[in-house]
Amino acid sequence: MLTEISLADETPQQNLILNAIANDFQAKIFGITPENVTEIIHERWRLLKSIYPAFKELCETSLQIQQYSAILPTLWDLWLPLAMQIASKHQEIQRPFIQGILGGQGTGKTTTCKILKLILSHLEYCTLNLSLDDLYKTYQARLILQQQDPRLIWRGPPGTHDVDLGINLLDNILQRQNIVRVPRFDKSLHFGNGDRAFFETVENIDIVLFEGWFVGVKPINSVVFNNPPPPIMTADDKAFARDMNDKLHDYLPLWQRLDSLIVLNPTDYRLSLEWRKQAEHQMKASGKPGMTDLQIEEFVHYFWKALHPELFIKPLINSPSVDLVIEINPNHSFRTVDS
Repeated sequence: MLTEISLADETPQQNLILNAIANDFQAKIFGITPENVTEIIHERWRLLKSIYPAFKELCETSLQIQQYSAILPTLWDLWLPLAMQIASKHQEIQRPFIQGILGGQGTGKTTTCKILKLILSHLEYCTLNLSLDDLYKTYQARLILQQQDPRLIWRGPPGTHDVDLGINLLDNILQRQNIVRVPRFDKSLHFGNGDRAFFETVENIDIVLFEGWFVGVKPINSVVFNNPPPPIMTADDKAFARDMNDKLHDYLPLWQRLDSLIVLNPTDYRLSLEWRKQAEHQMKASGKPGMTDLQIEEFVHYFWKALHPELFIKPLINSPSVDLVIEINPNHSFRTVDS
């Protein structure tokens, strides 16, 4: 077991080396063999000791994780080897590397991206964390959009993003422009409706971590909406689902810029509803306003009606377009890694 006490050792414990080669899934995914396991684990160990002070600070400040020692195994088994793999892929292609990360509510997209960026910075790579949220159309543009289609009561579904803005941004990065302007979205503006707040200037980007709740998701055969799963129940629900599916065609040119796609996949997609309720309950307990359970259910069901996980995510994780699937447990820990 990896602990803060074990980090005082100068070299990794032998059981870490043995565990690395014994885990068939991760050994295969991260290129670990009996011949190179000692070298890889020693390299990972040096990197762990290098980033650990900054990792603790990130957990305590930005991520609000006080029990950071509890996620040391995840840091060791997932985030460190994943960052090293992304760095290796960047070196192979000799140009900026675009890593897509798909995950729903509560799957840990933000945490994963922040920790990967921290690790990659210690490997001396300039990493840009980009959210699909950053590509939302402006508040005024979404007001017009809602007038055209009153069903778009919340931001988030296909059609509420400025896809061309995302394509131009990634193309500028891929063309190795030294300085790029990155849109940033502030969800708190306009009484929670959100708006594009500013453009951040970023220089010499090596790696992009592009995350979002339907990053990489592709249109499916509309025949499935003849007999869809709940909460797609009524004729209006089915029409909405079909229209959102059609809108996904607009995003395909954006997904084409991805070099790799990782899926953070809950063991049960319905966990996102429970996680959202937990988050709202904690927020209200701290004195902040939050939604009722009924409002949360309506909110989450709205997005399931737009792009139902059983219809869009389940088939995607078995497709060649996904390089890595990380299963997320009810307690937010990861269970297995597959590809």
